[in-house]
Amino acid sequence: MKSKRQAKIMEIITTRNVETQEQLLEALQAEGFNSTQATISRDIKELRIVKELSNLGTYRYAASTGEVGNSFTARLNKIFRECVISYDYAQNIIIIRTLPGLAAAAGSAIDAMSLSTIVGSISGDDTVMIVMRDTNAAAAFCGEIKNLIG
Repeated sequence: MKSKRQAKIMEIITTRNVETQEQLLEALQAEGFNSTQATISRDIKELRIVKELSNLGTYRYAASTGEVGNSFTARLNKIFRECVISYDYAQNIIIIRTLPGLAAAAGSAIDAMSLSTIVGSISGDDTVMIVMRDTNAAAAFCGEIKNLIG
């Protein structure tokens, strides 16, 4: 049902000017899909739907081009470079220290990398802990951090 609903959402936004989630929900209901606004919001996020300026001068939902994701990742990398104070690893755990309040941004940049060698990460106020698959992966990732923040 989810895939059919999401396919219908993509069809709706490519054929109509949909400005709000409420309009999208109404259009889906008219097509026989009973859903909630929370579900629609998750679908928008999963489908990477963005708002763009229409030729009518209003904003409408549209399918994302790859540029949005790349721009977002580039901004995260910039934040990462500017907020990391230090980093080190012990066995398969990496600790990254950031400026106060910026660990979540650094953690988000790490998560956006979607590396299979990362088991998970936890961010606090000024510290990110990353659990890697093994010590070699931790050492290699620290090398990547060194290259990134130069």
